[in-house]
Amino acid sequence: MSKTSSISGSSSPVLASLTALVALFMISPMLLSVMAGIVNNYSLGVSSGLTAKWLVQVWSQYGSTVHWSILIAACCTIGNILIGVPCAYALARSTSRWARVFEELLILPVAVPGLATGLALILIYGSWRDFRQSFWFILVGHMVFTLPFMVRTVAAAFQRPELSSIEEAARSLGATFCRRFIGVLVPSVLPAIVAGSLMVFTLSIGEFNLTWMLHTPMTRTLPVGLADSYASMRIEVGSAYTLVFFLIVLPMLWLLQWIANLVQKRYGT
Repeated sequence: MSKTSSISGSSSPVLASLTALVALFMISPMLLSVMAGIVNNYSLGVSSGLTAKWLVQVWSQYGSTVHWSILIAACCTIGNILIGVPCAYALARSTSRWARVFEELLILPVAVPGLATGLALILIYGSWRDFRQSFWFILVGHMVFTLPFMVRTVAAAFQRPELSSIEEAARSLGATFCRRFIGVLVPSVLPAIVAGSLMVFTLSIGEFNLTWMLHTPMTRTLPVGLADSYASMRIEVGSAYTLVFFLIVLPMLWLLQWIANLVQKRYGT
């Protein structure tokens, strides 16, 4: 016992140091980028003075990208819940070989590059001018890309053996399918639905390759606007946009994670 405790005690500082180094390696570039967005001249550093002019410039030029990103990510999450949860149930309960084939095909948009998926969507729907120029076109692309994450996450929860027993008990008591599904099964897998929603929202709001192919000048999202700001060849502008991205996205992700934790405590098993 004492030998084990000694080994554990001696390894703790090593693990803590390794964790600190990894965190420093990951966070340092972001902190440097944020600093570059609030100084007058990146080459001179903080000695050139602090300023908010780059943030004002970014917001005036790319402020609309915040609206589109949040709207598309929210609609993508809602759409994936409405489509993905019933699809996950069907896959979890089906014993057909074709269901397994469909499940494998479902993850193809994740396996292939986003540019290829975007090109395929343009070839199919590019002639529909109004649809092509609307945010719905980007939304379809995001849903195609993120749907597998929702389906796989929720399907794994539906496959728990105890849920089959609960569903069978509800059926024997005369509950209709809709009542069983909405009143019994969905609350039982709610933590998985919230976890899938968090993943879908995060992937949607940060998706670039697919969105870059599908966007128009009127439907740019945050990542596309970030790429445009980098192309301005002014590092302070790109860094200021990174800071704006953090200020918009991080509080939303923290809020969603807080909601996920509440749901896990309430419905988790």
